[in-house]
Amino acid sequence: MTLGSIRVGIGGWTYEPWRGVFYPEGLPHRRELAYAAELLTAIEINATYYGRQKPSSFAAWAEAAPEGFRFSLKASRYATARKALAEGKDSVDKFLGQGFTELGDKLGPILWQFRDGKRFEREDFARFLDLVPDRIEGRDLRHALEVRDESFRDPAFLDLARSRNMAVVFADDESFPCIAEQTADFTYARLQGSAESCETGYDAPALDHWADQAHQWSRGGRDVYLFFISGAKVRNPAAAQALIARL
Repeated sequence: MTLGSIRVGIGGWTYEPWRGVFYPEGLPHRRELAYAAELLTAIEINATYYGRQKPSSFAAWAEAAPEGFRFSLKASRYATARKALAEGKDSVDKFLGQGFTELGDKLGPILWQFRDGKRFEREDFARFLDLVPDRIEGRDLRHALEVRDESFRDPAFLDLARSRNMAVVFADDESFPCIAEQTADFTYARLQGSAESCETGYDAPALDHWADQAHQWSRGGRDVYLFFISGAKVRNPAAAQALIARL
């Protein structure tokens, strides 16, 4: 059976409590990304959620990471945290125009995270998806949709995502709906339950479970992106490394 690639990582790479826990004492801040990229296989960039980045920054990040590594990008909050999504064209265009294609082959999926309590309204959501291109500057794009309201457990939403080959994020968080439906040729999972009392964030049985789940998702050639996010953030790099070891 054909299996897709499985990439595992964390959100961002700058977090002071990781120093001396994940990063060695004395490691220069400018070396943190290169260090993380050697031990992990993906990173979700958070900075793009809060504001535009420079093309030169994307190019530098790509240079710091090895071949085969992938960066996912969190789309601008100005595009996703609004009452009427279909009115966000300017914000979507600004996000898309900041030069992230400088990441080259290291560009992974774009994560569109919608605000808590945003309910599914089919026409508005469909019009929003029409603002999001499948290709930019000669490069194919993959999109992941993270929704945070039970109203999205709707076949109409899943049909919209499937029609555009957009993944519905598998969000393992007690606060939000966890939709396991596969709607694209890749899976995007965000695991948010790490515990500080466990050195690896998750205990061995839990890590075994997620390794098995990742393999199941990858069957048929589906690529998998799995990120340890939030929870006990200080433990997330160790959780990612432990899962990579199992894979």
